[in-house]
Amino acid sequence: MTEKEMWNKYIKVNNKAKSYEAWSFGGNTPEVTDILAGLVLKGIKTATASAYPCYVAENAPLPSVGEYNLILNTKGEAVCITETVKVYTIPFNQVDKEHAFKEGEFDRTLSYWRKCHSEFFAKELKDIGQEFSEDMLVVCEEFKVVYPI
Repeated sequence: MTEKEMWNKYIKVNNKAKSYEAWSFGGNTPEVTDILAGLVLKGIKTATASAYPCYVAENAPLPSVGEYNLILNTKGEAVCITETVKVYTIPFNQVDKEHAFKEGEFDRTLSYWRKCHSEFFAKELKDIGQEFSEDMLVVCEEFKVVYPI
């Protein structure tokens, strides 16, 4: 299903929803991107984290509570729609085990979260001419799947 088809179905049941952002999860491989989208659809992955310096470099607004996100797979197909329920910034080295668990990835531990996210953020920051540091700010976002239910 395309993103527009899914959105049109959703607004028929929730006419207060006015707009959305469509995106796919970053990952080192397309398989990881699709795995993460699948975890969201199953309700296992209810959070994500992004490098704050990337928002600054792109002059992009931070996510906000109440926003709708249409999650795509690597083929650009719509997987589900989420609603953001919580957003906060925190230094990377202060992200806690509860957030790591909510991200739903692999063994859901904080040590695994720190390992894979430090590697991902380092690559992402290199692309904008910056370096990863343990005290850099991270944008943590929590969400719930609102479509399909």
